[in-house]
Amino acid sequence: MFVEFKHALRSSLGQIIGWGFGLALLGLLQVPMYDSLAADGEAFAEMLELFPSEVMAFFGDLSLMATPEGYLSIEFFSYMPLILGIFAIQAGTGLLVKDEEMGTLDLIIAHPVSRLSLFVGRFLAFLCALGVILFTAWLGIVLPMEWSMMSLKGVEVARPFLSLYAEMVLFGSLGLILSTILPSRRLASMVSGLLLVASFFITGLSQLNEDLEIIAWLSPLKYYQTQEAFAGLNGEWLIGLFGAGLVFVLLAGWRFLRRDLRVAGEGGWKLKDLLPTKRQ
Repeated sequence: MFVEFKHALRSSLGQIIGWGFGLALLGLLQVPMYDSLAADGEAFAEMLELFPSEVMAFFGDLSLMATPEGYLSIEFFSYMPLILGIFAIQAGTGLLVKDEEMGTLDLIIAHPVSRLSLFVGRFLAFLCALGVILFTAWLGIVLPMEWSMMSLKGVEVARPFLSLYAEMVLFGSLGLILSTILPSRRLASMVSGLLLVASFFITGLSQLNEDLEIIAWLSPLKYYQTQEAFAGLNGEWLIGLFGAGLVFVLLAGWRFLRRDLRVAGEGGWKLKDLLPTKRQ
């Protein structure tokens, strides 16, 4: 398992560097802009009055943008699930099926490595890679704060990152379980991405239409904590997100351990493939 973990993590090195430093650079650009905003708060407040309420539903209360918490929530964390969700979903759907469609997974299984060790090692590598990316992004915000007017502590900035981590684990795990059920990785990525975008819009629109509130309670991004997380996290929401991700992972592991592997290429819509089969 440890060997597979190291191999999977090494294979993700390019993604870790690209995503990590890309998000860190975004933070390095966003933090200095806050000083200009805070220095001319009255003019900015007048400009905010021109924004429609529909915009505030998706990005938060713009009237609080002059505060460090509100600024980071709107300018960074509000859209981060959609951006980082690309990595999480692609990594989750490709954790096993990528090698299967390339025709190399059966060769790996032929070596003295169990399916369980392969599955656990690769998933732990995904968790580690995601954590390193978010830690690098956290540094991109915290380090320039030393020369900024932002009066936030590193642990306060880390809280919304932890909520973001839980969301990405959930959607990565969703992509993983769908990749073991649907005929191809491409289809699993598409469905997972649609669910992520749908969750984003349902959560935002529920702020405008009370009829969508019931549906929004089923939306994972309903429990995404940004501005309120700086003061403290809702532990129940955080545990719920990690718990849902764990359920998806267990189902994906159960499915992977019991199903027949494809030699190469994408699969087809065969109902019998949705049912578990015993390995010979």
